[in-house]
Amino acid sequence: MTEAAALPGQPRGGVLSGPATARAVNVLAPNASAMTLDGTNTWIVSEPDSELAVVIDPGPLDDVHLEHVVAVAEAAGKRVALTLLTHGHSDHAEGAGRFAELTRTGVRALDPDLRLGDEGLAGGDVVTVGGLELRVVAAPGHTADSLCFHLPADRAVLTGDTVLGRGTTVVAHPDGRLGDYLDSLRRLRSLTVDDGVDTVLPGHGPVLEDAQGAVEFYLAHRANRLAQVETAVESGYVSASEIVAHVYAAVDRSLWPAAELSVLAQLDYLKEHGLI
Repeated sequence: MTEAAALPGQPRGGVLSGPATARAVNVLAPNASAMTLDGTNTWIVSEPDSELAVVIDPGPLDDVHLEHVVAVAEAAGKRVALTLLTHGHSDHAEGAGRFAELTRTGVRALDPDLRLGDEGLAGGDVVTVGGLELRVVAAPGHTADSLCFHLPADRAVLTGDTVLGRGTTVVAHPDGRLGDYLDSLRRLRSLTVDDGVDTVLPGHGPVLEDAQGAVEFYLAHRANRLAQVETAVESGYVSASEIVAHVYAAVDRSLWPAAELSVLAQLDYLKEHGLI
């Protein structure tokens, strides 16, 4: 067993940019950071024999990146016909307006403030472009407006920030809610069990080739963190910052502000369920 295969979800090694499945190509945005990992994954998705493509998460407002996405599509003989957003965080969506100008496309999102055009998106919708089928999966939790996109022809799901290619994601309190997030993870697990999804195409990090393993890891991780936070409260730790310093002591301190958001979401969850 390789080191990569031993990691949750079996992350694929090698260069992140480029073809990931028969229908999905990643163009990595140049915005690497502790929070964005290697950068934002901008996905170009299309049927192999179609001239039309869908772009998911154009990424930051960076003309060089946005123009490169268009160039990659055109080099493959594709015209971008539609832009979709997994959620509204700036590293995924800030460049959407400019990208829409470059491609003369509409932008569809759950949040009306992010849309360009009359059509929105909601869980249960089916997006079809040039023979491509994307099934919209409601995935609130990281943010209230988070969506995933099931690509049945490739047995894949594009997860935005709901599941990352490396590490775990933030429940961005107060917009993100832990109960919603756990429900979203269970919804994704159902895709792996009932619909044959085996590949995760994440918003950051490498492709995961064991979708069910990744989701099960996320569920177990959340249960473990929740238990740790509950124990910390019972031990007298009061504020979110105190709990982070105690529970997340082994985590890079640069990530503690994000961890504090997740702790606040966990505290809300524990209070709602009468556990603290």
